[in-house]
Amino acid sequence: MSPVRRGSEQRIHNRMQVLRAERGMTRAALAEAVEVNPQTIGALERGDHYPSLDLALRICEVFGLPVEAVFSRTPFEPLSTQVYGG
Repeated sequence: MSPVRRGSEQRIHNRMQVLRAERGMTRAALAEAVEVNPQTIGALERGDHYPSLDLALRICEVFGLPVEAVFSRTPFEPLSTQVYGG
């Protein structure tokens, strides 16, 4: 299943890299869990491609989080900003 090519407007931001790091998970491990190539995970994390709805839901299942916690139309604030307010 290939990812959707990114558009110039309506960008989709994600927290995949941060979530992987929190869990000590490699790109290869996430790719295996959602049945894609590790390069696909890299392209998604960089914003070069967007996931299909099916792939986005599989990624969210691995992290145990709702879609809006992993993907957003607006950039995510750094967690340090949310925690320390600055």
